[in-house]
Amino acid sequence: MKTSEQIDPGASTLSRRRFLKIAGTGISFGVVLGATGVQVFGAAETNPALEKVIGAWVRIDTQGGILIYNPAAEMGQGSMTALPLIIAEEMDADWSKVRIEHSPIEPDIYGRSWRPGGRGTMLTVGSQAVRGYFTKLRLAGAQIRRVLLDNVARQWQVPVAELTTEPSTVVHAASGRRISYGEIAAFAEVPPELPAVGESQLKAPGDFRLIGHSVPRHDIPAKTDGSAQFAIDVHLPGMLYGMIARSPVHGGRLAAYNEAEIRAMPGITTTVQLEHGIGVIGESMEAVIKAREALDVEWTKDAPAETFDSEASLTGYSEIPGSDQMQARKLSGQGDATAALQQAAKRYEADFLADHIYHAQMEPLNAVVSVNEAAAGADVWVGTQSTSGARSAAAQALGVDFDRITLHPCYLGGGFGRRSNSDYVVEAVHLSNAVKRPVKLMWTREDDLQYGQFRPMCLQRLAAGVDEQGAVTAWTHCVVGDGGGLLASGIQIPFYDIPHQHIEMCSVSHGLRLKHWRAVGHGFNKFAIEAFIDEIAADQGLDPYQFRRRLMHNAPRALNVLDTVAEMADWGGAVPEGRARGIAFGERSGSLAAGVAEISVDASSGKIRAHRFWCAIDAGIIVQPHNAVAQSEGGIINGLSSVLFERITVKDGKVQQSNYHDYPLLRMSDMPEVAVQFVASEEPPMGLGEASLPVTGGAVANAFAALTGKRLRHLPFTADRVRALLG
Repeated sequence: MKTSEQIDPGASTLSRRRFLKIAGTGISFGVVLGATGVQVFGAAETNPALEKVIGAWVRIDTQGGILIYNPAAEMGQGSMTALPLIIAEEMDADWSKVRIEHSPIEPDIYGRSWRPGGRGTMLTVGSQAVRGYFTKLRLAGAQIRRVLLDNVARQWQVPVAELTTEPSTVVHAASGRRISYGEIAAFAEVPPELPAVGESQLKAPGDFRLIGHSVPRHDIPAKTDGSAQFAIDVHLPGMLYGMIARSPVHGGRLAAYNEAEIRAMPGITTTVQLEHGIGVIGESMEAVIKAREALDVEWTKDAPAETFDSEASLTGYSEIPGSDQMQARKLSGQGDATAALQQAAKRYEADFLADHIYHAQMEPLNAVVSVNEAAAGADVWVGTQSTSGARSAAAQALGVDFDRITLHPCYLGGGFGRRSNSDYVVEAVHLSNAVKRPVKLMWTREDDLQYGQFRPMCLQRLAAGVDEQGAVTAWTHCVVGDGGGLLASGIQIPFYDIPHQHIEMCSVSHGLRLKHWRAVGHGFNKFAIEAFIDEIAADQGLDPYQFRRRLMHNAPRALNVLDTVAEMADWGGAVPEGRARGIAFGERSGSLAAGVAEISVDASSGKIRAHRFWCAIDAGIIVQPHNAVAQSEGGIINGLSSVLFERITVKDGKVQQSNYHDYPLLRMSDMPEVAVQFVASEEPPMGLGEASLPVTGGAVANAFAALTGKRLRHLPFTADRVRALLG
């Protein structure tokens, strides 16, 4: 744990004063990511005009050291290494001389727009970090390299076209001269506006020195030796501790509690009333825990989720499609699916179900907030997927401007979408504001399960029609559930050539807190789609791999991925006795993936055991191959855990699970042998962190059908459900 002396409240804010304190040591380059591209600004640090620099990506000191800022959250996915490496590639930096720090939380400078003309945001979700920043950071690195070349050309009085670069070195081959970036930093002049660099001037993939070549991850040493700073490590002088008793029913509000008794307890500083709960603040975590346990709270009974029963409601979803009360919203379509179904030689129908699941991130939610005595600003230490969003939320909660909040980004012990919400930051702001002292807010695992934000439960109703030759001519898909857009991702089938399609969503509302979960709706949507495809293939007497090949005849990239995984798994070859294999395809964030699962089933216990899992992925250019494999393996593990074990149920509005004893996860003893292979590509990087997860459900379900002749249609495939199906 870090001591108070080790925490620098201003370490992540690039103030003019801090910027100028390094005067005379080198040069600094700043980048503004605008709607029309990348503009780079810089100035020599000995020049008073440095006060005009609004932000910086790169600093080079006279000893050759290079600082590169990372704008993305680091939650174990490796973005803190991959993004600076992209800049280093185009500026030809010697990676051994690079150090990396979190960037300041200034979205207009370090953010990126999710749509043309939109405002910048610093949000690490949807496997978009490398994909979203790739070209912009390459352009920034190339512009920095050009400034270095221009300075050397003036100094040596040679044409800039005669100069080339090697790692952290400018070379003039005609004269044999070489000069390091550190030496250049001593005399470089950086114009207010740097020379424009177009994408055509960027390196060809064949010239990459760093991209595509694995380097050690920046965060691993500190995480290994314990020096990495998570918010839970932060300790400030005079810091108090806080916990919150929240309504056991989502949406419930505080009515009354034993305030005087709690405030009189030893070590308790005060209590804070929140709309959804009661905060307890004290001198130690032990005192706060005891006080929270002693709370006698009365909650209102008017929350919409008060009578919610997840199992009964999920069963009732089957009555919604086609009913008079249905309010369906069309998501996509082509042709006339209704007419094509009526004219089909054979028609198929099936319903698929999925329960709520929990994020189960390793590190419990926590934040440290210090509101100043005038309540005119605050410092926030937090691990969050949305640094700019957390800063905005803190400002709004305190009623101050954005620039009155200083956010110090910390490492995240897992996110999976949960930490893109800033609710726990807002809670910490309210607690600190009540005492005008630093407060460390802690959630327990039980808190997070009870008051979690879950992936929605849903029903998928699919129908398809085939012609006399067995070709699929019609496809309809209706997803029913709460969560709006959380239900819709991955429901389209762009790589299957089916002429008539109609895809829609029927929304209901239960008042439960819902949130993006790794790959969002792809997990249950791709499961339903791929399991249904297998059912059709089996009824047609066709091999499921060959059946998909026929559907993909107009999608060569997808077909290549499917063929690759079939070759990896020796599809059609011998399978160990008592086992079977299933295949599935999916896409997420631009990446294409195919998976094959090899499983066995213990009929007496109902346990499905995954023994092997193969996965082929086309994710475009792979920036960090070793890390990309690790991410993909993690997606498979996460996917198998959700497919085989994870389930949240709600009765009378209350979550029934409380910790890992009744919310089981995939264990080491359940781990299959996993093989991941990337398809060679020179396409720009696609999203990778979630690409492998969506294929797990379909692959396991299809292997189960191949082994038993029975179809699993309800996620997760619990032992009880397997036993019931096998009779």
